[in-house]
Amino acid sequence: MTIDAGGHMLLYLLLLVLPVSALIARRVPILRVLLSLASWAVLAGILLVVFSQREKFDPYLQRVASLLKLDDQNVVGRETHIRMSPDGHFWARVTIDGVARRMLVDSGATVTALSTATAQAAALDVRKSVFPMILNTANGRISAQTAEVRELRLGDIAARDLPVVVSPAFGDTDVLGMNFLSKLKSWRVEGNILILEPHRPQDFT
Repeated sequence: MTIDAGGHMLLYLLLLVLPVSALIARRVPILRVLLSLASWAVLAGILLVVFSQREKFDPYLQRVASLLKLDDQNVVGRETHIRMSPDGHFWARVTIDGVARRMLVDSGATVTALSTATAQAAALDVRKSVFPMILNTANGRISAQTAEVRELRLGDIAARDLPVVVSPAFGDTDVLGMNFLSKLKSWRVEGNILILEPHRPQDFT
């Protein structure tokens, strides 16, 4: 599961190509075409600057960036082991703001994803938007909304202020993704055991 932000670059290219094509189609004298091209080149330069700083201007990309940002200082605890299930996957028993759930640990998922039922049970503040998050999944592209889990506990590990995506398209499956795993000191598979180790050892109750 990955986040698709490529549509924004395509839009910028269309803004450049369409006016130039219109000028050529109208057979405007070459000098005027060149002046117009120079003007659009300047505009293209401005657009490139805006695109390079797009997170400051685009609320959609601000949400994408926030999903991928989880400070490793927010993931604490002790080394935790998860045994492989008979289906060949690693399923973790977790609590999401106190709500018990069974989550699939998936290194192929960019962000942690929750079903609508889980988000409702945990009373998460799901942020709805006119422009939903678009995700590429194994089952195609889906739309999702964003939320934040105050505390997710997995064995002896606690992750606080964890960004997640929520969608009814996930059915009843909850997925623990790379925005959690990448903030660990290490995670590895030895035999049929998944070993998770946070940067900051801490005992908690």
